[in-house]
Amino acid sequence: MDFVKQKLLAVSCALTTALVWGLMWYPFRVLHEAGFSTAATSLTVYMVSACLGVFVFREVFRRQFRFDRVLIPLTLLYGWCNFSYTWAVSEGQVMRVLLLFYLSPLWTVLFSRLLLHERLSKVGWGVVALSLLGCISILYRPDMLQGGLLQSRADWLALSGGISFALGNVLSKRASSLPVPVKSASVWLGVAGCGLVSLLWRGQLGAELALIDIPILLMIVVLGVTLLSTSIISMHGLSILPATQIMTLMLMELVFAAVSAWLLAGEHMQLQEYIGGALIASASLLSGRIVAKPRAQPVLASA
Repeated sequence: MDFVKQKLLAVSCALTTALVWGLMWYPFRVLHEAGFSTAATSLTVYMVSACLGVFVFREVFRRQFRFDRVLIPLTLLYGWCNFSYTWAVSEGQVMRVLLLFYLSPLWTVLFSRLLLHERLSKVGWGVVALSLLGCISILYRPDMLQGGLLQSRADWLALSGGISFALGNVLSKRASSLPVPVKSASVWLGVAGCGLVSLLWRGQLGAELALIDIPILLMIVVLGVTLLSTSIISMHGLSILPATQIMTLMLMELVFAAVSAWLLAGEHMQLQEYIGGALIASASLLSGRIVAKPRAQPVLASA
């Protein structure tokens, strides 16, 4: 396959990933409204993905798997990131949740500075400013200071999910030597673990699993296979396209989510949310250049 066709395929992979995640809120909400909680859906769907993923990449696991301590926080952070996001979109306004989640470049800037001691570029400070302005635009209302900044549990879940995602991305720089399938499996197990803990905490594990009938089982399997397939095709896109182009294409997730939320749930965005979304999307586009390049050392000419 020539380079042009490879690049077109990679672009298609990135857009497909954005489409899947832009629509993923809908089946989770359908199951939630049918009485099958988000915790139970997360547990079962991500266990399907984990089991299939380990089977598909069994040779990679057999040859390259090794335990690294950084896998523990990555599993917890990425697990909560995905779990909180699906929980939020199952009960909150889809675009509001997604935009609050997309504040992750702001948190990435802060964590990179605090944990990795990376010096921010001017673009990095611009990302901070755009993200904060976008957040204020989305959350603003006249009684904001009296009634609290965030309106609902979905807002808190989305915000905490974005923070977890950003911290996970910063820590994952220390796990660059681990194979991608290993890190993906840790994510799937992390989400399933969050669902399991939630059900055990509420004492509803047995009752929820007893609700699984043929239609729910089919949805669980389809979602599990879809998530695994999305992970595989996104890996292909990342291996060919530059990170900045991937970020640009992945912003189509906002478009797919907005259109699907309007068509399937009758949700509409207000003007201030459009403005906030544009600011946050701009911050995301610039997020690949947040770290200042080290200054070149002058070369002394020899006598």
